[in-house]
Amino acid sequence: MVLNQASLKRDGVQDYVSTRATATVLGLYALFILGFFLFTPEVTYVTWNNLFAQLWMKVFTLLALISIAIHARIGLWQVVTDYIKCARIRAVVQFVVSVIAFSYVAVGLFVLWGLKAVGVS
Repeated sequence: MVLNQASLKRDGVQDYVSTRATATVLGLYALFILGFFLFTPEVTYVTWNNLFAQLWMKVFTLLALISIAIHARIGLWQVVTDYIKCARIRAVVQFVVSVIAFSYVAVGLFVLWGLKAVGVS
């Protein structure tokens, strides 16, 4: 049982629930996108732009991006701990995975919400 939610330590049950929850979000997102392509007669830039201009779609996409980051981080942590025995190499690989996952979410924020990078006109 998890007693301290503020702790950064991981728990097997927490990882299990997190991967199942993120897999559910990703599955729903994939089904939605597939349904969009199947039931939209002609997918053009205008229809795609109109879909992503809606707030609920931006939030759903952001939730999917965050889910990808969490799911990948936990899943790759499990694989890395199984196959990389050297603690230093494992730490570097986990750090790189975390940076990549964070970068995907950060870039997704810029793309979804149209944020401008600092110093760009």
